[in-house]
Amino acid sequence: MKRFNVTVNGVAYDVVVEEVGASAPMAAPVAAPAPVAAPVAAPAPAAAPAGAAGSVTVKAPLQGTIMKVMVKPGDSVKKGTPVCVIEALKMENDVVAPEDGVVASVNVKSGDSVKTDEVLLTLN
Repeated sequence: MKRFNVTVNGVAYDVVVEEVGASAPMAAPVAAPAPVAAPVAAPAPAAAPAGAAGSVTVKAPLQGTIMKVMVKPGDSVKKGTPVCVIEALKMENDVVAPEDGVVASVNVKSGDSVKTDEVLLTLN
């Protein structure tokens, strides 16, 4: 038995420690468990099949309700032009064309509920 004085946060303690197996070798330290990897996100859904659909997709940036669609197939749009409005949390959010093009298809209408990354329309 060994006796020690230990001070923790300014409070002194009288501690008695029993020495066990003095001749036995000390155990090797145990490594901390490896961190768990974050789950891998599912791959993005495949693009719409060719034909009526265009090569550039315009996706919903957030979940909400389509309030207004401002384009129709055949319309020319410039990069940054608002193409529709999504209402989320009582706020209206413009969705804009990511690049210049011609609207190939419109996949939503006013009143539709959409989820994040759902394809709203396509451009050629």
